[in-house]
Amino acid sequence: MHHILLAICLTCLSFPAYGWGFFAHQRINRLAVFSLPADMLLFYKANIEYITAHATDADKRRYIVAEEGPRHYIDIDHYGAAPFAALPRSWQEAVCMYTADTLHAYGILPWHIAQMMYRLTQAFKDRDINRILKLSADLGHYAGDAHVPLHACSNHNGQLTGQHGIHGLWESRIPELMADKDFNYFTGRAIYIKDINTYTWQIVLESAAAADTVLHNEKIVSDHFPSGRKFAYEKRKGKLVRNYATAYVRAYQAALGDMVERRMRAAIYATANYWYTAWVNAGMPPLSGLKKSNLIQDTVPSITERMIGRQES
Repeated sequence: MHHILLAICLTCLSFPAYGWGFFAHQRINRLAVFSLPADMLLFYKANIEYITAHATDADKRRYIVAEEGPRHYIDIDHYGAAPFAALPRSWQEAVCMYTADTLHAYGILPWHIAQMMYRLTQAFKDRDINRILKLSADLGHYAGDAHVPLHACSNHNGQLTGQHGIHGLWESRIPELMADKDFNYFTGRAIYIKDINTYTWQIVLESAAAADTVLHNEKIVSDHFPSGRKFAYEKRKGKLVRNYATAYVRAYQAALGDMVERRMRAAIYATANYWYTAWVNAGMPPLSGLKKSNLIQDTVPSITERMIGRQES
């Protein structure tokens, strides 16, 4: 009943882009399907529209579930300097050192990915198609978030450096304008992850290492960009909205090089690797013949509400 009520609530709301942004999250999940081996590809391809459409459900829950927000990020710089050796990678050890409340206050993304992997593995073992699809969509979302530098940084929206809005600029505006035109999405075949914990933390550390570049390069571009041309108005869903101007987005993208493309491609690959590893760990159960019951759709129209907890725009 709780899940039914949650889904009904989601249908009453609509949302702006958070995490990678709706466009990029959906691209990541959709393209990850094509990196799967044949035994999985047939099943996932048959359900690719669900996997794609529900890539953003985790963000939607941030508007109605207070506990959801911290699952999307980790302010790892709160725990010292890279490589953050003071922060235990084990959840139990981290709780003993910092308490669960502190961990939730600064984000639990890598630990939540581990929990999602366990749940998806169990769903494969049970051959429960509804749970497989829902958890696959959600896991792809969290894997995508782990690849975003500002999801591993306390200055997550430039609020500490006068760069408010950089979150959406990097992870939403650049992909929306450039990904399908300029990005190379090819990743190769999914591989088995031998150590899920180490694999996930490496992704997070790579994101954290890139955060300074994300912020520094935008500051340089902003300081040298013609005054009054940084923002422009454009029509979205029949309304005029203020957004970063295309010329500014292109200038920032040029300053970053291929960073956004590389992180998006890595997110696609990691998502496929997570799905594949969960299936292998479940004993590689046959996926043919699985029949799904009616899944409640969480597709939404447009936004009026604010998310609970940390804002990212």
